Amino acid sequence: MLRIENLTKSYGEKKAVDDLSLHILPGEIYGFIGHNGAGKTTTIRSVVGILDFDKGKIYIDGKDIKKDPVGCKKEIAYIPDNPDLYDFMSGIQYLNFIGSIFGIDQKDLEERVDKYATLFEIKNDLPSAINQYSHGMKQKLAIISALIHNPKLVIMDEPFVGLDPKAAHILKGLMRDICSTDGAIFFSTHVLEVAEKLCDKVAIIKNGKLIKSGTMEEVKGDESLESVFLELEE
Repeated sequence: MLRIENLTKSYGEKKAVDDLSLHILPGEIYGFIGHNGAGKTTTIRSVVGILDFDKGKIYIDGKDIKKDPVGCKKEIAYIPDNPDLYDFMSGIQYLNFIGSIFGIDQKDLEERVDKYATLFEIKNDLPSAINQYSHGMKQKLAIISALIHNPKLVIMDEPFVGLDPKAAHILKGLMRDICSTDGAIFFSTHVLEVAEKLCDKVAIIKNGKLIKSGTMEEVKGDESLESVFLELEE
Protein backbone atom coordinates (compact mmCIF):
# COMPACT_ATOMS: atom_id res chain seq x y z
CA MET A 1 0.00 0.00 0.00
CA LEU A 2 2.80 2.41 0.95
CA ARG A 3 6.44 1.76 0.19
CA ILE A 4 9.15 4.24 1.15
CA GLU A 5 12.59 3.40 -0.23
CA ASN A 6 15.76 5.17 0.93
CA LEU A 7 14.01 8.50 1.49
CA THR A 8 16.43 11.38 2.09
CA LYS A 9 15.56 15.04 2.61
CA SER A 10 17.99 17.76 3.68
CA TYR A 11 17.63 21.37 4.72
CA GLY A 12 21.00 22.90 4.00
CA GLU A 13 23.60 20.80 5.81
CA LYS A 14 21.04 19.07 8.05
CA LYS A 15 19.51 15.76 6.96
CA ALA A 16 15.93 15.88 8.23
CA VAL A 17 15.32 12.35 6.90
CA ASP A 18 18.26 10.05 6.22
CA ASP A 19 17.90 6.95 4.01
CA LEU A 20 14.57 5.89 5.51
CA SER A 21 12.72 2.81 4.22
CA LEU A 22 9.30 1.56 5.37
CA HIS A 23 6.62 -0.73 3.95
CA ILE A 24 2.99 -0.44 5.10
CA LEU A 25 0.72 -3.29 3.96
CA PRO A 26 -3.05 -3.28 3.38
CA GLY A 27 -4.89 -3.86 6.64
CA GLU A 28 -2.16 -2.34 8.83
CA ILE A 29 -2.25 0.51 11.31
CA TYR A 30 1.34 1.73 11.33
CA GLY A 31 2.55 4.16 13.99
CA PHE A 32 5.45 6.55 13.41
CA ILE A 33 7.13 7.65 16.62
CA GLY A 34 9.84 10.16 17.45
CA HIS A 35 10.50 13.32 19.40
CA ASN A 36 9.89 16.79 17.95
CA GLY A 37 12.34 17.42 15.10
CA ALA A 38 13.05 13.72 14.53
CA GLY A 39 11.79 13.82 10.92
CA LYS A 40 8.21 12.55 11.24
CA THR A 41 6.46 15.51 9.62
CA THR A 42 9.09 15.81 6.86
CA THR A 43 8.53 12.13 6.01
CA ILE A 44 4.75 12.49 6.01
CA ARG A 45 4.79 15.64 3.86
CA SER A 46 7.07 13.87 1.38
CA VAL A 47 4.73 10.87 1.24
CA VAL A 48 1.65 12.98 0.48
CA GLY A 49 3.43 15.00 -2.23
CA ILE A 50 3.59 18.35 -0.45
CA LEU A 51 7.35 18.34 0.03
CA ASP A 52 9.96 17.50 -2.59
CA PHE A 53 12.74 15.18 -1.46
CA ASP A 54 16.36 14.71 -2.49
CA LYS A 55 16.70 10.95 -2.90
CA GLY A 56 14.64 7.80 -2.72
CA LYS A 57 11.30 6.54 -3.97
CA ILE A 58 7.77 6.65 -2.58
CA TYR A 59 5.09 4.35 -3.96
CA ILE A 60 1.39 4.48 -3.08
CA ASP A 61 -0.55 1.43 -4.23
CA GLY A 62 2.21 0.85 -6.79
CA LYS A 63 2.22 4.43 -8.12
CA ASP A 64 5.28 6.69 -7.89
CA ILE A 65 4.46 9.93 -6.02
CA LYS A 66 6.82 11.95 -8.27
CA LYS A 67 5.76 10.41 -11.58
CA ASP A 68 2.02 10.18 -10.88
CA PRO A 69 1.17 12.64 -8.08
CA VAL A 70 -2.48 13.02 -9.09
CA GLY A 71 -3.01 9.25 -9.24
CA CYS A 72 -1.43 8.88 -5.80
CA LYS A 73 -3.48 11.66 -4.24
CA LYS A 74 -6.72 10.03 -5.42
CA GLU A 75 -5.83 7.02 -3.26
CA ILE A 76 -4.85 8.85 -0.08
CA ALA A 77 -6.21 11.10 2.63
CA TYR A 78 -3.95 13.46 4.55
CA ILE A 79 -4.84 14.90 7.93
CA PRO A 80 -2.19 17.40 9.08
CA ASP A 81 -1.50 18.29 12.69
CA ASN A 82 -2.77 21.84 12.16
CA PRO A 83 -5.49 21.81 9.48
CA ASP A 84 -5.34 24.74 7.07
CA LEU A 85 -8.98 25.11 6.03
CA TYR A 86 -10.78 27.80 4.03
CA ASP A 87 -12.04 29.91 6.91
CA PHE A 88 -14.28 32.06 4.68
CA MET A 89 -16.39 29.01 3.78
CA SER A 90 -19.01 27.30 5.89
CA GLY A 91 -18.33 23.71 6.92
CA ILE A 92 -20.81 22.31 4.42
CA GLN A 93 -19.44 24.50 1.60
CA TYR A 94 -15.96 23.19 2.33
CA LEU A 95 -17.08 19.55 2.29
CA ASN A 96 -18.99 20.09 -0.97
CA PHE A 97 -15.87 21.70 -2.42
CA ILE A 98 -13.72 18.69 -1.43
CA GLY A 99 -16.38 16.35 -2.81
CA SER A 100 -16.32 18.13 -6.17
CA ILE A 101 -12.52 17.82 -6.38
CA PHE A 102 -12.81 14.04 -6.06
CA GLY A 103 -15.86 13.83 -8.33
CA ILE A 104 -18.06 12.22 -5.69
CA ASP A 105 -21.69 11.68 -6.68
CA GLN A 106 -23.88 14.23 -4.86
CA LYS A 107 -26.09 11.60 -3.25
CA ASP A 108 -23.08 9.62 -2.03
CA LEU A 109 -21.48 12.82 -0.76
CA GLU A 110 -24.57 13.80 1.21
CA GLU A 111 -24.79 10.34 2.78
CA ARG A 112 -21.11 10.33 3.78
CA VAL A 113 -21.20 13.87 5.16
CA ASP A 114 -24.31 13.01 7.17
CA LYS A 115 -22.68 9.82 8.50
CA TYR A 116 -19.41 11.41 9.61
CA ALA A 117 -20.85 14.74 10.79
CA THR A 118 -23.34 12.85 12.95
CA LEU A 119 -20.58 10.62 14.32
CA PHE A 120 -18.40 13.59 15.26
CA GLU A 121 -21.38 15.62 16.47
CA ILE A 122 -20.83 18.68 14.25
CA LYS A 123 -23.80 18.27 11.89
CA ASN A 124 -25.59 21.31 13.32
CA ASP A 125 -22.40 23.39 12.96
CA LEU A 126 -21.85 22.72 9.26
CA PRO A 127 -23.83 25.80 8.08
CA SER A 128 -21.58 28.06 10.22
CA ALA A 129 -18.40 29.72 8.94
CA ILE A 130 -15.23 27.74 9.64
CA ASN A 131 -13.63 30.82 11.22
CA GLN A 132 -16.13 30.38 14.07
CA TYR A 133 -15.00 26.80 14.75
CA SER A 134 -12.83 25.80 17.71
CA HIS A 135 -9.56 23.96 17.02
CA GLY A 136 -11.25 20.66 17.87
CA MET A 137 -14.13 21.35 15.48
CA LYS A 138 -11.68 22.22 12.70
CA GLN A 139 -9.86 18.95 13.36
CA LYS A 140 -13.14 17.03 13.08
CA LEU A 141 -13.99 18.82 9.82
CA ALA A 142 -10.54 17.99 8.45
CA ILE A 143 -11.05 14.32 9.32
CA ILE A 144 -14.46 14.25 7.62
CA SER A 145 -13.10 15.99 4.50
CA ALA A 146 -10.28 13.43 4.35
CA LEU A 147 -12.55 10.40 4.58
CA ILE A 148 -15.44 11.31 2.27
CA HIS A 149 -13.75 9.96 -0.89
CA ASN A 150 -13.15 6.54 0.74
CA PRO A 151 -9.33 6.62 0.55
CA LYS A 152 -7.27 3.43 0.52
CA LEU A 153 -4.47 4.98 2.57
CA VAL A 154 -4.96 7.49 5.37
CA ILE A 155 -1.90 9.47 6.49
CA MET A 156 -2.16 11.52 9.66
CA ASP A 157 0.23 13.77 11.55
CA GLU A 158 -0.58 13.75 15.30
CA PRO A 159 -4.30 13.12 14.61
CA PHE A 160 -5.42 12.99 18.24
CA VAL A 161 -4.11 16.44 19.22
CA GLY A 162 -7.07 18.75 19.88
CA LEU A 163 -9.69 15.99 19.84
CA ASP A 164 -11.88 15.39 22.87
CA PRO A 165 -11.84 11.82 24.27
CA LYS A 166 -15.09 10.82 22.54
CA ALA A 167 -13.92 12.07 19.13
CA ALA A 168 -10.56 10.33 19.62
CA HIS A 169 -12.40 7.08 20.39
CA ILE A 170 -14.53 7.47 17.25
CA LEU A 171 -11.45 8.13 15.11
CA LYS A 172 -9.74 4.98 16.44
CA GLY A 173 -12.83 2.99 15.45
CA LEU A 174 -12.82 4.50 11.96
CA MET A 175 -9.13 3.66 11.59
CA ARG A 176 -9.88 0.02 12.37
CA ASP A 177 -12.85 0.05 9.95
CA ILE A 178 -10.63 1.33 7.13
CA CYS A 179 -8.09 -1.42 7.74
CA SER A 180 -10.79 -4.09 7.90
CA THR A 181 -11.55 -3.36 4.22
CA ASP A 182 -7.86 -3.63 3.16
CA GLY A 183 -7.11 0.04 3.63
CA ALA A 184 -4.08 1.17 5.61
CA ILE A 185 -3.20 3.84 8.17
CA PHE A 186 0.15 5.58 8.62
CA PHE A 187 0.22 8.12 11.43
CA SER A 188 2.67 9.95 13.63
CA THR A 189 2.10 10.31 17.34
CA HIS A 190 3.90 11.19 20.53
CA VAL A 191 1.19 9.52 22.64
CA LEU A 192 2.90 6.19 23.19
CA GLU A 193 -0.04 4.59 25.01
CA VAL A 194 -2.23 5.18 21.95
CA ALA A 195 0.36 3.66 19.63
CA GLU A 196 0.83 0.63 21.86
CA LYS A 197 -2.90 -0.15 22.00
CA LEU A 198 -3.81 0.75 18.42
CA CYS A 199 -0.92 -0.13 16.10
CA ASP A 200 -0.10 -3.37 14.32
CA LYS A 201 3.40 -2.08 13.60
CA VAL A 202 5.51 0.88 14.67
CA ALA A 203 8.64 2.64 13.50
CA ILE A 204 10.85 4.81 15.70
CA ILE A 205 12.80 7.63 14.08
CA LYS A 206 15.65 9.62 15.66
CA ASN A 207 17.58 12.46 14.01
CA GLY A 208 16.13 11.48 10.64
CA LYS A 209 17.19 7.83 10.87
CA LEU A 210 14.99 4.81 11.38
CA ILE A 211 16.28 3.11 14.52
CA LYS A 212 13.67 0.39 15.08
CA SER A 213 10.60 -0.95 13.28
CA GLY A 214 8.36 -3.99 13.15
CA THR A 215 5.34 -5.49 14.87
CA MET A 216 4.59 -4.22 18.35
CA GLU A 217 5.94 -7.48 19.79
CA GLU A 218 9.17 -7.22 17.76
CA VAL A 219 9.78 -3.63 18.81
CA LYS A 220 8.95 -3.76 22.49
CA GLY A 221 9.22 -7.42 23.51
CA ASP A 222 8.16 -7.74 27.15
CA GLU A 223 8.71 -4.05 27.90
CA SER A 224 6.32 -1.15 27.46
CA LEU A 225 6.66 0.92 24.30
CA GLU A 226 7.49 3.91 26.49
CA SER A 227 10.44 2.07 28.06
CA VAL A 228 11.80 1.04 24.66
CA PHE A 229 11.39 4.54 23.27
CA LEU A 230 13.16 6.17 26.22
CA GLU A 231 16.03 3.66 26.03
CA LEU A 232 16.51 4.34 22.31
CA GLU A 233 16.40 8.09 22.87
CA GLU A 234 19.32 8.02 25.32
